Amino acid sequence: MIPKEIFKKVRNVEIRTKGLVNDLFGGKYQSIFKGQGMTFSEVREYSAGDDIRMIDWNVTARNNGPYIKILEEERELTVYLLVDISASGDFGSINRLKSDIIAEVAAILSFSATKNKDKVGLILFSEEVEKFIPPQKNRSHVLRVIREILFHKPSFLKTDISKALNFLMQVSKRRSIVFVISDFIDKGFWKPLKIINKKNDLIGIKISDPAELNFPNIGLFKIFDEENNQEHWINSNSKAMRNSLSIKIKNNFKKFRNKCKKDKIDLIEIDTAEDYVGPIINYFKKRGKK
Repeated sequence: MIPKEIFKKVRNVEIRTKGLVNDLFGGKYQSIFKGQGMTFSEVREYSAGDDIRMIDWNVTARNNGPYIKILEEERELTVYLLVDISASGDFGSINRLKSDIIAEVAAILSFSATKNKDKVGLILFSEEVEKFIPPQKNRSHVLRVIREILFHKPSFLKTDISKALNFLMQVSKRRSIVFVISDFIDKGFWKPLKIINKKNDLIGIKISDPAELNFPNIGLFKIFDEENNQEHWINSNSKAMRNSLSIKIKNNFKKFRNKCKKDKIDLIEIDTAEDYVGPIINYFKKRGKK
């Protein structure tokens, strides 16, 4: 039995996001994510002008006359959501936490996929893969996906995106659409990210907060230095220190953006202080023109 407060929150997310799917995202999703190939449909007798490469020689031999294979577009897709549930998601300096935005974005993508009769799978990760839900395509499955994202309590605090990507390569046996939803405060994930991108349709969704770029004066606090793999205490009372830290993080954001562009990895950037609808729609429009 699901507790009432959990059911209520999941239902609220469904109400907020399903309307957006019906009004804005459903058609755009369908138009930009196509079938991943051709699949066998039936055979019929050969007619003049048909492509002889499509002759089914086994059926032809059994029927003493030429038959060809009819193929159709493989419409059903599989969508994987790789969702970062590490401790950095429990941060938000304005109105909403990163984790709240992540849950609603994942809900929009899930409902868009099921509306289009595509399957949705979920991989929750921190510094380990915390939970895997195999792909399915019904409403109750999507509600379970949302519930797990909202209420799963991570066993670890840090982030290891590469482990989630390597796990995906083990469980995914066909070309899929892969959304990696994270703040990408991690390192060492570029090699598996590029491998996944070559074999699948990969989109990174980076969630950030204004305070990460413009640090407030909050006294002493601890940060993690990705380059040195060490934690440091920072005195934010110092304006020079705050400015130096902001410049460093802005440069890291710029490097990440440029690296995605260089490696041809699609990227959607979402700020917790802004409406997430705009960046997703802009991405869909931009991709639809390709």
